[in-house]
Amino acid sequence: MTDASDSLFGGRLTIDLKAITANWTFLKNKLSDRAECAATVKADAYGTGLTQASKALYDAGCRTFFVALPVEALKLCRGMPDATIYVLDGLFPGTAETLAENGIRPVLASTDEVQEWAAFCRETGQHNPAALHVDTGIHRLGLSAAEFEEVMLNGDIREVFTPSLIMSHLACGADPEHPMNSEQLKRFKNLTSAYPDIPKSLANSAGVFLGEDYHFDLVRPGISLYGGKALDTMPHPMQPAVKVEARIMMKRSVPQGDTIGYGAMQTARRDLRVAVVAAGYADGMMRRAGSTDIAPGAYAMIEGHKAPLLGRVSMDMITLDVTDIPPHLTSRGAFVEMMGPQLAASDLAAYADTIDYEYLTNLGRRFHRRYASLT
Repeated sequence: MTDASDSLFGGRLTIDLKAITANWTFLKNKLSDRAECAATVKADAYGTGLTQASKALYDAGCRTFFVALPVEALKLCRGMPDATIYVLDGLFPGTAETLAENGIRPVLASTDEVQEWAAFCRETGQHNPAALHVDTGIHRLGLSAAEFEEVMLNGDIREVFTPSLIMSHLACGADPEHPMNSEQLKRFKNLTSAYPDIPKSLANSAGVFLGEDYHFDLVRPGISLYGGKALDTMPHPMQPAVKVEARIMMKRSVPQGDTIGYGAMQTARRDLRVAVVAAGYADGMMRRAGSTDIAPGAYAMIEGHKAPLLGRVSMDMITLDVTDIPPHLTSRGAFVEMMGPQLAASDLAAYADTIDYEYLTNLGRRFHRRYASLT
């Protein structure tokens, strides 16, 4: 039955906060007593709602959160004043006072950021905590090994600022067999072993599964919390936390030999019954997941039945092959599952040559959002 609140939307996005907290607890239980399980809630908590997901995680026992941007951190401060909040994108110029006033900790990734934060601490006479990000091989944000050592040995800086965390980021954690993992672990240990009193963090979601050597004092999972797949080559143990459904607008018959959609990219190989569904690339359905005569595209699920996508993904709609699905399941106004318990985000993403992160953070922007159990 369709909710009255759904009637004005092309689809609905259901988010299961209990599944998110269950996933956090599952990861937490994989750690030793030494390591803390934090939560990465950037990008609107991977599309699930920053304040809602973070509050649920806080209520479950999480006390340390990582966001990308200062504006995200400020939103969290309002609801969880005693939580520890780190900004992964570091210290934007001129923001030190705002962060310090709100107890937000930047993850300092360059000597310029370190110097600006230290200068602010010196001017205010406050030892405001912040993290140091050291690059161990991914070559994005992060101090080089030489810069890290220079900062740690600089008496003027250390006099006014003591890092609350030293962290790095894995480049290839999704592939447990990749030699880059052990190489980064070795580099991180070599760089940080001289500072046993400062907490350390290397593991993201994938790093949690790589074993205790990668856990150090704090892990910061992201994608796994939201039901995403952290590892490419191992079983996926996380509970689905998101379900995306879209509405069937109409059905039509397409005779064998006719083409479907923009560009006439797909030809009906038999007489088809086609459902036109209110979800397109404006809703996060990747255009690359479309289907052609050369290569099949993605699919949706209708009560356990697979409904292949036909032709290109348009801005506001897609077409699905429902020829072999019982007609009573594909009536006008019925919902089809675009992602969820029957169709994992990682499986959907494979058809668009992307990853589940991209789908989770983009799906359902125009859909009715609700928080409810998926089971």
